[in-house]
Amino acid sequence: MTTESAGAEPPSRGIDKAGIVIAGLLAAVALVLVYDANQIPATTMYGMGPQVMPVVIAIGLGILALANLIDAVRGNLPPRESADPVAVLLILAGLALLIAIIGFGGGFILATTALFVTTSAAFGRRAFVTDLVIGAVLTTLIYLAFDRLLTLSLPAGPLERLL
Repeated sequence: MTTESAGAEPPSRGIDKAGIVIAGLLAAVALVLVYDANQIPATTMYGMGPQVMPVVIAIGLGILALANLIDAVRGNLPPRESADPVAVLLILAGLALLIAIIGFGGGFILATTALFVTTSAAFGRRAFVTDLVIGAVLTTLIYLAFDRLLTLSLPAGPLERLL
């Protein structure tokens, strides 16, 4: 082993175009967050208002976008693994179910349970009934925590009205 190769970094693979696109998307989301935060009316005369947290998240996304851009230009991003299209479709179906169930008045518990089951199936788990029970229990506990403890309202459906 020579002294030149002892501390050398692995050779770069060239500019990663997908990494640059991802950096751009992260920066765009950060800009949208800052814009939206500035649209929130100030409700406090002093101190921090509700605008602060979106800006903090936007700053984090901006830093992440910049770091991703630097790594993409240098070719330092790790090689991507191939995506499983079935898993991606299952997760997208779960998100579509979440939106549809909430949109049609099914409520948070049913919608999030559907997302839980489809996501666990996307990760290879095939215990659908068990996942349905776990998802229903977890989402009911989350709903109760938000509704009763934090007094924040989540979309209510038939199950939420029973609680």
